[in-house]
Amino acid sequence: MRRACARHILVKTKSQAMDLKQQLAKGADFAQLAKRHSQCPSKANGGSLGEFNRGEMAKAFDDAVFKGPLLQIQGPVRTRFGYHLIETIYRS
Repeated sequence: MRRACARHILVKTKSQAMDLKQQLAKGADFAQLAKRHSQCPSKANGGSLGEFNRGEMAKAFDDAVFKGPLLQIQGPVRTRFGYHLIETIYRS
């Protein structure tokens, strides 16, 4: 697996991330939450990062995408940017 497609929501605090994760577990729309709360420019695309190669993202983020389950919300994953909720769409 060298490429993946994922989307994420980036926030400053773990508590924010946990609150959003609870909302997602109750059926909230990932893209809408990303547009409202994410601090990443990808929020304009509902948190979508498109396709990227292994090793292009921060290590903890990369590990979550390439080692974690598909189509399940992972996180919060902490990087130097903040806390991420990540959904890996596919890997190839």
